[in-house]
Amino acid sequence: MFSEWIIPFFTLATLEIVLGIDNLVFLAIVTSRLPERDRPSARRYGIALACVTRIMLLFSLSWLTRMTDDLFAFGGQGFSVRDLVLILGGLFLIVKAVMEISNELRGVSEQSEGKGAASYWGAIAQIAVIDIVFSLDSVITAVGMTAGTPNALPVMVAAILAAVAIMLFASNPVGDFIERHPTVKMLALAFLILVGGALMADGFEIHIPRGYLYVAMAFSAGVEALNALVRSARQRQVDGE
Repeated sequence: MFSEWIIPFFTLATLEIVLGIDNLVFLAIVTSRLPERDRPSARRYGIALACVTRIMLLFSLSWLTRMTDDLFAFGGQGFSVRDLVLILGGLFLIVKAVMEISNELRGVSEQSEGKGAASYWGAIAQIAVIDIVFSLDSVITAVGMTAGTPNALPVMVAAILAAVAIMLFASNPVGDFIERHPTVKMLALAFLILVGGALMADGFEIHIPRGYLYVAMAFSAGVEALNALVRSARQRQVDGE
């Protein structure tokens, strides 16, 4: 009995954590322009929204399965509700990342304290929108992976809760690290463009394994880490002269 759910649980929890990387990066970017005191609570709300959205989707499996049925066809290809959500969500990610890159290049500073309340709820709204996209993708994957598993629903809920707990723990360190390092922030924005493109491609039935994106991003992050070490070594040389 124990072995029937322990392997699916750890597999799903790992999947949710990996897919949650996208969510953490988006949270860090969206909350970066909030006043510093508001960022931790906005991240917590965002992760809580992701948890609620995924669990609600799990408890509406019959409706969820219908989301993969074609609504219409265009150019010989059928489009379902899931496809439309992925396409629009991917487009939203790309537009958001491009706007943030533009702001960084123009040197736009964080929003003023007077606009903090409006930007706070604006950030929460953006997080809620993208949570739907990420949740839909991960839950449909989870349902497919647990097909035939006894008591699959409790296993999936437990895996989501475990992943959310880790995301809560990691959200502030990840967000603060990205904010402290402008070049890493630019890498994160580029990563969001890649993820948005992958989501749109998936909506058009062109499947790009997410692992390719993670490997590319990890390689870029490794190169940036080497650059940081080189800059640090040169700075020490300058200080020593």
